[in-house]
Amino acid sequence: MPTPLKILSIGHSYVVAQNRRLVNEIARIGQGKWEVTTVAPTFMKGDLRPVALEDYDRELCHLQGIPVYLSQRIHIMTYDRAFKQILQKGWDLVHCWEEPYIFAGGQVAWWLPKKIPLVYASFQNNSKQYPPPFSWIERYSMSRATGWIAFGHEVKEALKPRLSYQNLPMRLIPPGVDINHFYPDSVAGQNIRQSLDWETSNAPIIGYLGRFVSEKGLNLLMRVLDRLETPWRALFVGSGILEDSLKSWANRYPEQVRICTNVKHDDVPQYLNAMDILVAPSQTMPNWREQFGRMLIEAMSCGVPVIGSDSGEIPYVIADAGKVVGEKDEEGWVKALSELLESPEKRQEMAEKGLARSRTHYAWSVVAQQHLDFFTELLES
Repeated sequence: MPTPLKILSIGHSYVVAQNRRLVNEIARIGQGKWEVTTVAPTFMKGDLRPVALEDYDRELCHLQGIPVYLSQRIHIMTYDRAFKQILQKGWDLVHCWEEPYIFAGGQVAWWLPKKIPLVYASFQNNSKQYPPPFSWIERYSMSRATGWIAFGHEVKEALKPRLSYQNLPMRLIPPGVDINHFYPDSVAGQNIRQSLDWETSNAPIIGYLGRFVSEKGLNLLMRVLDRLETPWRALFVGSGILEDSLKSWANRYPEQVRICTNVKHDDVPQYLNAMDILVAPSQTMPNWREQFGRMLIEAMSCGVPVIGSDSGEIPYVIADAGKVVGEKDEEGWVKALSELLESPEKRQEMAEKGLARSRTHYAWSVVAQQHLDFFTELLES
């Protein structure tokens, strides 16, 4: 039997066990042909909470924890010098899930032996002109790269014209969803409703999942809910700086609104299954637009119909499996939500389309195979 090809995959997000689903699926699919090692921080301060490297009881890749520094500021975060020794162990290919313009992405390009193929993966869907030293780091990293992965159509459109990227092999591959963790479960949904003191037979539940921040469209959503004439309930799951504002608004609807903070990721499918509709009203900002919208594919995988704004990647994620509304179109949002609230048949039709799309486009097995196909192509070229 041929010796397995050795892949090293690097990413600060791998500190969270669920974020290693990609590398573990690559290891599962590639058993016998590919051997996968993953580098992750031993500890990250994180955006919302500190995170120590999490265990995963189904780990199939070789996991190596490395200390990182300045993790509260991702642009200047760096890996410990022990990382250099790992990079020089004779890999067949290195997959870097760090942006090529940040310090950590530059470390990989600088310390990796030049003969080893290097593939960057990017979520950057704005074509920004970085100041030095980030512009220098990006140019050097991409001059060293063998290829790159765009996590969305808008990432491709933003980066492909850039001189450092345009002549390199590229593959558009979306993030994935664990369809064995996110799936329709009416019993779990009913249990959540009961825990919130909500009867199953009452008005449909409009759900929101994500950060409580302006760019995610919470202010628009509150105004739209104020205007709905069809009976509704609203479930907000997440946390963020708008939490107090959201709670103040919710005081006007003590029977209709529930706000759940500190929900663990493992419990998210239960809350999604309690929803009748999931909304993603993201709003484009001068320096940000929705990069993907993971909550959309998680909801679709749970059989929950979705409505999203036209910010960033959302229209590509939803395609014809949900409803897309202009991000500033308050009237459009009122109309779209009213139509779904009033029609269980439309909700069911949309749920079925979303469920099918999650399985054919976003299941981790599909996404991991696309990665392996690209890696094979690069190694054979």
